[in-house]
Amino acid sequence: MKKAYMMFLVVLVLFTMGATRDKGKPLTLVQTFKLPAEIKSRFDHFGIDLKGHRLFATPEDYHALLVLDYRNGKILQTVRGIEKPHAVVYREDIDRIYVTDGEAGVVRIIDGNTYKILKSVQLQLDADAMSYDPATKLLYVVSGGKDVKMTYSTLSVVDSTAGEKLADIKVEGDTLEVMALEKSSKKLYLNNRAKNEVPVIDREKRTILESWPVTLAKVNVSMAYDEANHRLFVGCRSGHIVVFDTQTGKELQALKIAEGIDDLHFDPRSKLLIAACAAGSVDIYHEVDPDHYQSLGQLPSRTGARNGRLVPELRRYFLAVPEHDGAPAEIRVYKVQ
Repeated sequence: MKKAYMMFLVVLVLFTMGATRDKGKPLTLVQTFKLPAEIKSRFDHFGIDLKGHRLFATPEDYHALLVLDYRNGKILQTVRGIEKPHAVVYREDIDRIYVTDGEAGVVRIIDGNTYKILKSVQLQLDADAMSYDPATKLLYVVSGGKDVKMTYSTLSVVDSTAGEKLADIKVEGDTLEVMALEKSSKKLYLNNRAKNEVPVIDREKRTILESWPVTLAKVNVSMAYDEANHRLFVGCRSGHIVVFDTQTGKELQALKIAEGIDDLHFDPRSKLLIAACAAGSVDIYHEVDPDHYQSLGQLPSRTGARNGRLVPELRRYFLAVPEHDGAPAEIRVYKVQ
């Protein structure tokens, strides 16, 4: 009896240790979606349709938007007529897909049922990063800059319901990147890569309030926001995440990551910071508190895999992995703890 009891304790301890290790994994690979061999280019930003179980992917040189069932990876539609897709926003209420087309300098508005392009909103060439304000139904889109031989860039305001451009906000600097919208105010934080700074924009007045210099790292391209704790995370391709206090506009620290980041996400539930880096890893930090961050290590990916999408509602993180050295392109799906 005593021997059996001791065996039970051993099994219980081993089981508990195993459960603790599993629980401790911030991301666990659960699926891999293989993509057609002809998709060889790098990807840009994902879009998501929760109700329709759709994931929108943007292989840039494939000249199309891929629509997949995020439950099994089945390709539901290949939407042609997009020269270079960059960013995707989906409006469930009217079943519309919005895609920035860099080569044409437009936002393509696509019917979510028929997948026909309904309208194209003309902006500057090199239309790229895009964010959506659900309260106003407005899109904010960057375009212009050095790739089209402009010395400045524009942040355009687009009415997503009418499909009309409402305004252009001129920003000095020839390269703008991803932005973050503050829900509790009218502020928008923008990556001005050319100036290595973060302009703070009043969305209502459509003016730049101030600009915060990024001094702890170089080439600021991605952004995530812990609004509850006033912490703005700025991902830089030099291999850092710079943490800002949005109440003061001050840099607090720089977290070391691999080089080549393009997408950065913060999960309010798990307090994870997830950075997709082109050097070949997904770097993960845990926010212990607003002033302390613990590295949880790296997940190996593949060279060039620098775009991902966190979907908190699904507890899933999707990573775009481009073709490299004969290995076909794929989308890896991770479970978030």
